[in-house]
Amino acid sequence: HVQLVESGGGSVQAGGSLRLSCVASTYAYSSNFMTWFRQAPGKEREGVAGIFINGNKLYAESVKGRFTISRDNAKNTVYLQMNSLKPEDTAMYYCAADLRGTWRSPDGYTYWGQGTQVTVS
Repeated sequence: HVQLVESGGGSVQAGGSLRLSCVASTYAYSSNFMTWFRQAPGKEREGVAGIFINGNKLYAESVKGRFTISRDNAKNTVYLQMNSLKPEDTAMYYCAADLRGTWRSPDGYTYWGQGTQVTVS
C-alpha cells in the first residue's frame, strides 16, 4: 500500500501563513526524495520544495525565504510551512515521492497525493 495524503490548505489573506502536511505510507516515506508541487489553473505543475531522506533541502527560487520544508520521521510526515503568502501562491498543492529524474519535473515521481487547495487573496 502506497499512499500520500495532504492536508492543511485553506484561504488566507496576503501576508498570512499556512502549514501543509503530507502523511505518507512507510514505503513512500522511505523514498530518496519527497517534493511539494503546486499547480494553478492553466499553468504547469511546478516543484516548490523538496527534501532528501537525510534532511537536506531544495527550494524553487520563487519561495526561498518564505517557505520551509521539513520532515518528522516518527510520524512519516513532510511539512511545508508557508509564510508571507502572496496571491500568486494560489494553487493546488501536491506531495510526491520516489524521485527518478530532475527534482522539479513531475514526470520524475512515481507516487502522488490528491492535493490540498491554497487560496491567497
